[in-house]
Amino acid sequence: MRMWAQSHLCQKPQRITSVLAAAFALIFLILGASQSASALPAFARKYGLRCSACHESWPMLNYFGQKFKDNGYQLMNERDAPIWQNPGYWPVTFRITPIWHRVSTNKVAVDQSSNGEAKITSSGFDLSGLDFHTGGTLEKNFSFYVLPSSDATASFHFETVMARLDNISGSPWFNVKLGKFELDNLLSEKRILTLTANGGIYQLYHFSPLNDGNIFGQMGSNQLGLELMGHSYNDRTRYSVALLSSNNGLVGLPYGSESYSTFITGSQAFDAGKLGVDRLGFYVMAGVAPTYYLTTAGAPIGGSGTNNKGYSREGFVGQFYFGQHVDLTVVTQHGEDSAWFGQGYGDFVDSPSAICNTPTGTQPCNNIPGTQLIQGARNPTWNGVLLEPHYVVNPQMILLARYETIRMSQQSTPGAASNLGNISTYTFGYRYNPFMTSRAGFAYHGEYNWFHWDGASPVTNTNLTSSELLFGIDFDF
Repeated sequence: MRMWAQSHLCQKPQRITSVLAAAFALIFLILGASQSASALPAFARKYGLRCSACHESWPMLNYFGQKFKDNGYQLMNERDAPIWQNPGYWPVTFRITPIWHRVSTNKVAVDQSSNGEAKITSSGFDLSGLDFHTGGTLEKNFSFYVLPSSDATASFHFETVMARLDNISGSPWFNVKLGKFELDNLLSEKRILTLTANGGIYQLYHFSPLNDGNIFGQMGSNQLGLELMGHSYNDRTRYSVALLSSNNGLVGLPYGSESYSTFITGSQAFDAGKLGVDRLGFYVMAGVAPTYYLTTAGAPIGGSGTNNKGYSREGFVGQFYFGQHVDLTVVTQHGEDSAWFGQGYGDFVDSPSAICNTPTGTQPCNNIPGTQLIQGARNPTWNGVLLEPHYVVNPQMILLARYETIRMSQQSTPGAASNLGNISTYTFGYRYNPFMTSRAGFAYHGEYNWFHWDGASPVTNTNLTSSELLFGIDFDF
C-alpha cells in the first residue's frame, strides 16, 4: 500500500553525491543485519506473539513472518481456525501516519517564469492515507485479506480483496488465491519501510520509459487475478504463478476484456552458517495489453480494447544476511515494451489527452485501423538495479538505505538522447520503536530521498530533480 502518491520524477546524480551514497552504503554493509522490532498487531493478538516474531521492523517481514504468510496467515496449530478464538477477537488493524515534510522540485511548470519552469519548495505538517487491514482465517486452510485504503482526503478504494484456499490435499505446494492482491515479490512494496513520495515506492516496480503508454506492467501495483503458489514445509523453496487481467488492478474491465498478463517467480533459501539464511530468486512479468479502442464521439470506450501488444519484465532477487545486524536485498530488472507502447499507445484512462507521433503528424494515442508508427520506431528496452541494505542497531532501532538506478538501453524514437528517461534515486532513513506489544505498533520515522530523472522537466525537457525530508509517527492498532 502506498502511504500517499505524488510524482515519480527525477534524474542523474552528481559525482560527489554518488561518492557519498556509495560510502554510506558501504558503511551499512560493513556494520551488520537481522530480525527485530514491531508489527501489524491483528495476527499478534490472535496468537499471543510479540510483533517482532514476524517482522524485522514492521511492516517488513522476517523469515518466520514470510513463512506465516505463505501458510495462509496460519501457524499450523490448533489456534488457526477462528472458532477457537475469543468471541471478542476481531482481526482488524488501522494504520495512519501524521508527518512533517519538506518537498523541493527544481523544475515545475510555472506561468510566471520566463522559460515556463521554476523551482518550488514547500514544507509543513501533513497526513498519510488510512489503511484498514482485516485478514486471517475463515476456517482452517480457508483464509482471506481485505484492505480498504484511502488517500489523505479519505477517498477510499480497495487495495486488497482476496480469498485463498490453503494446503490443498494437505500439501503446502498447492495454494490458490483469487481477487486483488500483491504480486509475490520477495521485496514487498506493500511492506516497505520508507514513506516519502519517491522513496516510498520501488521505482523498479513502476518504471516505464518517458512518454511510454504501457501502465500494465507495474509490479508494485496490486493486480486482479488468480494465483497458484506453493512452498516446501520449511519454506526454503517457493514458487508462484499468477494469471492477471491487463488493467493495472482497476476494476470494471476499463481496458480490454481479452488481454492478460502473467507473473511467475521462484526462489531458494540456503543456510549460510553464522551469516544467516540467504535467498536467491527470479521473476518474470509478461503479457499483452490493448492499444486500440472503439470510440463514441471520438472518445475511447472502456472495455473495447484490442490490437494487443506485448511487454516483459524479468530479473533476479537476492536477500543476503551478514551476521546479526546487517542484511542486503538486491533486485535486477531487464524490461522491454512493444514499439506501440513506446510511442505512447496503450493507456487512455490515466492519459486521456496523450498525443502520439505518426507519419502524417500528431494525433490522440488510439491505434485505429490504418495507424502506422513513425519510421524507425523500436521496442524500448532498459536495465535497472536496486540495492537496499539495513542495519539493525537493536530490536527497536533500524537504519536503512536504498539506491536505485534505471538506464535505457534502447529508445523507441529514433534520434532520442540515449539517456532520456534514466532514473537515479537515493534514500536514507531510520525507524525507532519505543515499545513492542501484540496490541499496537508505533515508530518514530525519519527519512531523506533524492530523485533524478533525465530529460523529464515539463516544459524545457531538461533534467528534473526532487528531494524530500520527512519526519513522522507511524502507528497502527
